[in-house]
Amino acid sequence: MAASHTLHATCVAWDDRAVIITGKSGAGKSALGLQLMALGCKLVADDGVHLMLENGAVVVQAPDTIKGLIEARGIGILNAQVRGRARVVLVVDLDQSEPARLPEARFFEVLGHNLPLIYRVDAPHFAPAILQILKSGWSDR
Repeated sequence: MAASHTLHATCVAWDDRAVIITGKSGAGKSALGLQLMALGCKLVADDGVHLMLENGAVVVQAPDTIKGLIEARGIGILNAQVRGRARVVLVVDLDQSEPARLPEARFFEVLGHNLPLIYRVDAPHFAPAILQILKSGWSDR
């Protein structure tokens, strides 16, 4: 049986490239997911994500019970366009704030794989920068 793991998190994807958004209850996981969806991403899962290894990559999908649903705090549970599964290329930790202008590389270890990790940035460019990472990654220059 393949290794798998479940996280309390939100996940959206641009094409086949997904970001997992972690944080305590009320940290803004769903809100950031909604911002990214407004920029063109599709929901993979809100409130819980199921991770597994597939062809050497960490892949994410929604548990069947919450597939296609996202919470908008103070508004309710909303239907969403979904991406059934996607390859995880980034993890965002909303419980930590980024103090550095150009931070060192960090990683989130899951299922024996290190995934790039970034912390919350309280600035208007945060969601667009995450989308750009999903689309094109980081510069190596």
